[in-house]
Amino acid sequence: MIEAFVAHRNLLFTVAYEMLGSAADAEDVLQETWLRWAEVDPADVRDERAYLVRITTRLSLNRLRTMKRRKEAYVGPWLPEPLLTAPDVAEDVELAESVSMALMLVLETLAPTERAVFVLREVFDVGYDEIAEAVGKTPAAVRQIAHRARRHVDARRPREVVSARETRAVLESFQRALEGQDLQGLLDLLAPDVVLMSDGGGVKQAALRPVTGAAKVGRFIVGGIARAEVDLTGAPMTVNGNPALALHVDGAFDGVMAVRVEGGRIAGLYYVRNPEKLTRVVAETPLTLR
Repeated sequence: MIEAFVAHRNLLFTVAYEMLGSAADAEDVLQETWLRWAEVDPADVRDERAYLVRITTRLSLNRLRTMKRRKEAYVGPWLPEPLLTAPDVAEDVELAESVSMALMLVLETLAPTERAVFVLREVFDVGYDEIAEAVGKTPAAVRQIAHRARRHVDARRPREVVSARETRAVLESFQRALEGQDLQGLLDLLAPDVVLMSDGGGVKQAALRPVTGAAKVGRFIVGGIARAEVDLTGAPMTVNGNPALALHVDGAFDGVMAVRVEGGRIAGLYYVRNPEKLTRVVAETPLTLR
């Protein structure tokens, strides 16, 4: 039983993380999954992977419902917890897209059961019958939920898949403009309808609402650095399978900036400053779809 759990641990973490957007909560779910798994009679298990995914899904659903209340009381925008990921995650286009900050934010707009069904079906290719067992619905109901969730996500997800190379090139230009407090340089890189979301969790200073529009975002960034009178620098990193920046203020690590690029410009900026959400950017977190 121990061997089966260890063999599928990275998969189970990935399932829980994609459902919850929180590594800390995903780890808690994994601990609960192990406790449930340890009590299972091996004679009752035909498919260890499916059984473990089912336990993880049920526990994640329960936690999603309690997290909803937590998020409603959260100070300012809530962003997914960033994960430092290995190069192999970035090389798996399907996996990198599924855990990207942009898509994870779209998943936040789904109801708990819709999110579970979408993640299991669209990301992990789990069969409808298995999903039905995991979420406590009939296969017919799961098909309807999957269709509704897919339509919802497709309407809101990034319109194009951008290569890591292109994102990295845009990020390099963004870093130069940021470090030079070059407003025009930023404006040249930002899409007209760009959205900046910053997550301080009430612990670090951050915009309490999304900032929208190139001019407003550019002034917000440059003005904020000038008012704080700090030296802001960036360093490339790979977060959630995608290029990102680690930002430092006067040499001290301050947070993680992820981006969404469309048409060669930045359409989304996601800045996580909440220290509680920055514990998983020190060591790589292994993720897998299999």
